[in-house]
Amino acid sequence: MAGGGWVSDMPDAALLETFASPAPAPFVIEHVSEEFTSLCPKTGHPDFGRIIVRYAPVRECVELKSLKLYYQSFRQEGIFYEAVTNRIRDDLAARLKPQWLQVITEWRGRGGIHSRIMANHGIVPTEWSRG
Repeated sequence: MAGGGWVSDMPDAALLETFASPAPAPFVIEHVSEEFTSLCPKTGHPDFGRIIVRYAPVRECVELKSLKLYYQSFRQEGIFYEAVTNRIRDDLAARLKPQWLQVITEWRGRGGIHSRIMANHGIVPTEWSRG
């Protein structure tokens, strides 16, 4: 792990299940996970994060138990914060095909540095784009 770092194919987007959107009118869904864990690809130490997912469904919504299992599939993954954020965005966007989607990750500090990463899919409305 030390040195070049590594990323495997462990996070499993096939875990994501969906259900039909319950309303034809536009609305926004926000899911917040306070217990995200992955591993630093340089040191192997655990990274602890908070994940915020916001999206405007078109046809499909993500089922929460499957989202939790998907997040847990990162638990033993050596992956940088930025890669986690973009991977979640890409996997959810591919599965849900939302009007727009935003993923914000907030990482507990190490060495006095806290990180916040944002990745968007589609055009996020101004009222949601500020994070």
